[in-house]
Amino acid sequence: MKLLHIDSSVLGDNSVTRDLTQRIVAQWRASHPGTEVEHLDLAVNAPSHLDANSLGFRLPADAALSDVQRRENAVSEALVSQFLAADVIVIGAPLYNFTIPTQLKAWIDRIAQVGRTFKYTETGPVGLAGGKTVIVASGRGGVYSTSAGGTAMEHQESYLGVLFGFLGITDVRFVRAEGVAMGADAKAKALSAADVAIKGLTQGAANQSEVSLAA
Repeated sequence: MKLLHIDSSVLGDNSVTRDLTQRIVAQWRASHPGTEVEHLDLAVNAPSHLDANSLGFRLPADAALSDVQRRENAVSEALVSQFLAADVIVIGAPLYNFTIPTQLKAWIDRIAQVGRTFKYTETGPVGLAGGKTVIVASGRGGVYSTSAGGTAMEHQESYLGVLFGFLGITDVRFVRAEGVAMGADAKAKALSAADVAIKGLTQGAANQSEVSLAA
């Protein structure tokens, strides 16, 4: 089994989602001996955002490609191949200004490739990356899950659920640490609950789509 561990928080050791992804990966490896882990730190090594040179995922053999286009194509190919090779993807996704970090979005734009992770048919799009498990460590400074207004404001978990579903992945699980900027007690409560929640999630709760760590 291969596990791809992705972090996107820019906060380093102060990051809640980095703490959560480390816990998730450690517990997964304890529950699934022999799991091979590869770490991708998007805060350190993120692909550039799409532009005219990187959009299109051109064939490497295309003689018309410029040197810049070849380099960008190689980045996209490496990232989508890494993603497709993984059986489990653990993603740290903090809420920045109501959505995900731009570094994580840049990665998504590189792996969402027609013909590789999805395709269009006469009846609509079909995901090609099914059979994987995605576990998202969702960190939020405030509380968004307990009111209609809060739910309407977040485009983090809602976006990632739609995105991975579009790619054909039906087993998407969310571990949520919420309200972590609302005082030391609230943060401690959320992280303490994580130990219990993550253990249940990684030991094979296949039908569990969300674990709430609300403070």
